[in-house]
Amino acid sequence: MTKKQLIMEKALELFAKQGFEATSVQQITDLCGISKGAFYLSFKSKDELIVALIDHFMRQFTSDIDFVVSEEDEEVLLYNFYYTTFHSFNKHSDFAKLLMKEPAQSFNEDLFSKLHNYNKSLEKVILSMIERLYGEQAIDMKYDLLFCIKGFMSTYSELFLVYKLPIDLDLLVQSLVEKTNLLAKKTTISFIPDELIQLIDQPTNEDPSSEKVIEVIEKNIDDLEDSIEKESLILLKQELLEPTLHPAVVKGLLTNIQHHPHCKWTAYLLRKHFGIK
Repeated sequence: MTKKQLIMEKALELFAKQGFEATSVQQITDLCGISKGAFYLSFKSKDELIVALIDHFMRQFTSDIDFVVSEEDEEVLLYNFYYTTFHSFNKHSDFAKLLMKEPAQSFNEDLFSKLHNYNKSLEKVILSMIERLYGEQAIDMKYDLLFCIKGFMSTYSELFLVYKLPIDLDLLVQSLVEKTNLLAKKTTISFIPDELIQLIDQPTNEDPSSEKVIEVIEKNIDDLEDSIEKESLILLKQELLEPTLHPAVVKGLLTNIQHHPHCKWTAYLLRKHFGIK
């Protein structure tokens, strides 16, 4: 574990107990057993640390969902989409609860911008899933379905994040699959037209240049010890600089890094860059 990862892990423990505002840099460094100087070598401020934590969670969540939508067969796609969503919420429940209870004034403009961009990225993934599952059948209803699915994700997560109820995840997912299919196949009145989406749509930073992707890859390479993930990242970086590999080889390299917790966002960006579905 790098010093930066240690700071993020220990800070999250304190944030979960005390909240963002009540937690000081001194408390974080004391828990880590490091100096303030070491902290500021990794993060310029506590705000930058908070953004990094949320960045880390949202990158993993978005890339996990995108991987499911890209790779799963239609027969199990919707089930695995919901299962991955709620499994991730449950796995990171302390952090998710922290985001839900933290007052909005604790978030700076940079954080709001990042959350907006991740939200738009997630919406694109969900729309892609709707198009795969329902095609022309739901073309007029796709945005209504998008907001319904996002509503299911948010509302049902409260059962274990807020009320801490024991949840049968399999039954929950089956129920939401049934509800979503009924909405897609039986709803006839569309409320959200393309024109409304165009009014609320804003550009996102989800498609960075090759140079930006290379920067992300190089950071991963520096952070990882020798492993198949590190070797795969080196080859993928070379492919960005001088394309020579067959698409099947590139896809295999992406598979190698997909499930590493510190490479998921890199895999997501590379899948978009190479157009791999």
